[in-house]
Amino acid sequence: MYEAHILFDGYCRPTKGGVFANCTCTLLRGPNNIIVDTLTPWDKKDLVKAIEQRGVTCEDINYVVSTHGHSDHVGNNNLFLKAQHIVGRCVSYEQLYYDDSAFFNADGVYEIDENVRIVSTPGHTESDVSVIVRTVDGLIGVVGDLFEREEDIEDESIWLNAGSENSDLQRKNRNTILSQVDWIVPGHGPMFSTKNYKL
Repeated sequence: MYEAHILFDGYCRPTKGGVFANCTCTLLRGPNNIIVDTLTPWDKKDLVKAIEQRGVTCEDINYVVSTHGHSDHVGNNNLFLKAQHIVGRCVSYEQLYYDDSAFFNADGVYEIDENVRIVSTPGHTESDVSVIVRTVDGLIGVVGDLFEREEDIEDESIWLNAGSENSDLQRKNRNTILSQVDWIVPGHGPMFSTKNYKL
């Protein structure tokens, strides 16, 4: 069983000439230590400190998962040199890049262990993945920008305006994940319960 620690809640606010944004960063502690989405490179010191406050070091991380390759989700991947890296469906260790079919099955699922699955959830980008983890608090989906934040369930313009390479596929994967998990950790907001949104 795993514990989920939200190290940083993400945000995304329009500003003059663009957006002011950073991703939500999550540490999953258990049989394998997993960090999901590693912020921007300017957050290095804060990220190391937050991990160490949970009794873990960068060397203790077994897997780094970037839900997709945008810069606010991969900025500190280089801190975790003993970990296998999964960026979208790209799986690597050091300079060795694997054929994703060696890890992801025909349904687009990579099982790390009996309690953690990485699931293909394209839409925001074509290679997006989500991490589904069984925890002491229930089943959690760490979904990156599949969901920007809780409010985009009622107002889909939020996730559409954040960019979607395939909005139909993103909508389908959002509904699938929403129906399967108890909690969602979105890409740019705090974790929320799905109990009020079950179909």
